Amino acid sequence: MPFAQLITPQRLSSRLQQPNLRILDCRFSLEDPDYGRRSHAQGHIPGAQFADLERDLSDRVVPGITGRHPLPQPQALLARFREWGLNDGDEVVLYDDGPGAFAARAWWLLAWLGKRDGVYLLDGGLQAWREAGLPLDDATPSCTPGNLTGEADDTLIIQAAPLADRLDSDRLTLLDARALPRFLGEVEPIDPVAGHIPGAHCVPFTENLDQSGRFLHPEQLRARFSRLLDGHPSETLVAYCGSGVTACHNLFALCLAGYPLASLYPGSWSEWITDPARPVARNEHL
Repeated sequence: MPFAQLITPQRLSSRLQQPNLRILDCRFSLEDPDYGRRSHAQGHIPGAQFADLERDLSDRVVPGITGRHPLPQPQALLARFREWGLNDGDEVVLYDDGPGAFAARAWWLLAWLGKRDGVYLLDGGLQAWREAGLPLDDATPSCTPGNLTGEADDTLIIQAAPLADRLDSDRLTLLDARALPRFLGEVEPIDPVAGHIPGAHCVPFTENLDQSGRFLHPEQLRARFSRLLDGHPSETLVAYCGSGVTACHNLFALCLAGYPLASLYPGSWSEWITDPARPVARNEHL
């Protein structure tokens, strides 16, 4: 079974009564942190539980030390998934109402804990669901607590110090998921320092999608990423972004393209710049 899987709105709709189906609504807005919770209360895919990026899918920020969305503590995250009714054998569908970055973060966290089968992203997200004319529900979903088991697989991550040691190595293909102006340091609307990690490729996560907001065909995605690898093995891949969220979209797209799950630098740019000794590059586009 493929690691990264998509599901269409129509197929999800046909499965809503399936007893082992769990749905997580991952909507979020950096500009309005309560947006997702408020939107979920106003209407969600029937049965969907709400997963908040900052309260559920991230740990607390430690100023000057962590990035903006540190990885949650594994046992706390596992407990939260159980509260949402997740069991080891369940199928899980994740969605948001944007390009899928917050849903991809939840997908990656489940993979980190060891849940790698039967996890889907809703292709096109909530917009595709609405365009298909499918109903929303404003009822507060109830569920029986689940028994999901797992433990964090830290072979999937790389921290700042070992990443810095590899910057001049051909054993590193570093993918930055942010848009080109932020990558180049021309604008920086969120973090106090502009630029990117030296040697990184600018690989905006939004370019994994077509004009309708659905993922490109796996062959198109493979062509995109194989050009960046330039003959290096896929084991050299490391993904990062501003805070470890949109990088997960690139990791999902890589898996759709048939690559194994690459490494994530979870602290990403917002952690990298907490140490002024770490190098910064600007106006350089590989």
